[in-house]
Amino acid sequence: MSKLKLATVWLDGCSGCHMSFLDMDERLIELADFVDVVYSPIVDTKEFPDEVDIALVEGAVASVDDERKIRKIRAHSKMLIAMGDCAVAGNVPSMRNPFGPQAILDRAYFENADLQQQIPCVVVPQLLKVVRPIHEFVKVDVFLPGCPPSADTFHTALTALITGAPLDIPALTRFGA
Repeated sequence: MSKLKLATVWLDGCSGCHMSFLDMDERLIELADFVDVVYSPIVDTKEFPDEVDIALVEGAVASVDDERKIRKIRAHSKMLIAMGDCAVAGNVPSMRNPFGPQAILDRAYFENADLQQQIPCVVVPQLLKVVRPIHEFVKVDVFLPGCPPSADTFHTALTALITGAPLDIPALTRFGA
């Protein structure tokens, strides 16, 4: 049996889901018998591959770059998993929604800056008017809620998806259930 191609992606969030994913510890070695991590913030690949079997996406869609990324990820992934509350519901990143992007940028780059008050135009991508969960942009196959989901949740879900066993997480986390 050939290994499945696994990607993990970090949009607008805190990286807590990736930390929880890594908390699988020695179980990561077990999973490595079945998957190759082909893209992730924890590996050095720069471009999202053309064909991915399972994509785990952390974070909400908050910028034009995030929107471009999630559309590309969906187009090149057989299964897309929203990992964590930011990806599932917007969570903490969406707390800026009542204020709008300009107020957030002004606060960060003018009100809280003593020197060189300016909004970066190269490093910071254009922010969307509102932060939204990924399923509002693309089809999501599985939702793994939690802030972050536990290492056990990741292990249970990935093991089931890899082996074809029933997905033993609450029914609400399965798209279309």
